[in-house]
Amino acid sequence: MKTLFEKIITREIPAAIVYEDDLVLAFRDIHPAAPTHVLIVPKKPIPRIAEAMADDQKLLGHLLLKAAEVAKKLDLKNGYRLVINNGADGGETVPHLHVHILGGRHLVWPPG
Repeated sequence: MKTLFEKIITREIPAAIVYEDDLVLAFRDIHPAAPTHVLIVPKKPIPRIAEAMADDQKLLGHLLLKAAEVAKKLDLKNGYRLVINNGADGGETVPHLHVHILGGRHLVWPPG
């Protein structure tokens, strides 16, 4: 069964896409936690960071570099936060690895 993000990747569900290449897709979160809240996901279905394998290293590096590129494109020049949730206690709600790009306001620490 496809996850929500796989359905977005295959265009079965619409999304406000802000970036795409052969390996990743970035789109606006439908329940934003900040003025700018974009999710960037690998097109390869990896359930969570704890299940990534050694052969995913190049993809994971690409994911993070593209997250920084998307943040720059979104003009988050005052800063931003990248978040990866892992497991239920970590706040994971979709079992498909994704990075949250949050910005557009001052973000406090600890987050929650």
